Amino acid sequence: MRTAVQPATAQGGSVATRMGVERGAGSASPARTRDLADSGARVVIVVLFTMMALRIGGDFLETGRFTGLLLLASEMLVVVLTVLRRTTSIVDRSSRARVLTALSILGPVMVRPADVPAAWPEVLTVALCAAGLLVVIGGKVSLGRSFGLMPANRGVVSSGLYRIVRHPIYMGYLVTHVGFIAANPTVWNVVMLASADVALMWRAVCEEQTLEKDASYRAYQRVVPWRVLPGVF
Repeated sequence: MRTAVQPATAQGGSVATRMGVERGAGSASPARTRDLADSGARVVIVVLFTMMALRIGGDFLETGRFTGLLLLASEMLVVVLTVLRRTTSIVDRSSRARVLTALSILGPVMVRPADVPAAWPEVLTVALCAAGLLVVIGGKVSLGRSFGLMPANRGVVSSGLYRIVRHPIYMGYLVTHVGFIAANPTVWNVVMLASADVALMWRAVCEEQTLEKDASYRAYQRVVPWRVLPGVF
C-alpha cells in the first residue's frame, strides 16, 4: 500500500479505469464505471492491509519485536486516507501510472517478519522506523484529504514538511523501509521494499508531470528544488 503524491496531490487519485462505455448503449457510464472500480480498489487495499496486519501482529505477539508495528502504522495511514481522500477530475490513468502505483502498494504489504538475526539492534531499527513514521504523519497532516493513490492534482500543498522536499511522505517511507529491512534482513523483504521504493521514486516523477500543468506548482518547484531526498533526488 503505498503511497502519496504530495504537494498538490497526494499519492494520486482513484484506481478507477476507463472502459470507454458510451451512454445510451445500455451500459454503465464511464463515471459510474470509475466509481465502481474505485470502490473495488479500496476494498482490495483494506484486504491486503488486513493480511499484513495479521502477519506482523502475530509476529509481535510471538517475539515482542516492535519495529514491524511501526511499518504497519505507516501503512494504516494509507488505508484511512485513501478512504477519506478528496475526489478530483485531473488524474493520470495511464498504464505506467497504474503499474507504478500497484508496485508501490504491493511491496510493503507483502513483507514478512523474519526469524533471522537483525542487522542492527532493535533500539536503532525502532528509532529509524519511528522517525520515518513521524515524517509520514507530518506529511499526511499537511495534505489532509488531498491524498490518493494515482497521480492527480488536488491543489498545491507547500506548507509544513513540503517546505523541505516536494514529496516528504515518500522520504518517510524510505526511512521506515530501511528500518524494517535492518530488523528483518531477508532477500524477500529487500526485493519487496526495494521494488516499491524504486516505483515510488518513478511515481514522484510521473506525479510532477501531472502537477507541472499547474502554474502554482511550477512556482513551488522553484522554491523547493528537491523531490524526496535533499541533495540527492
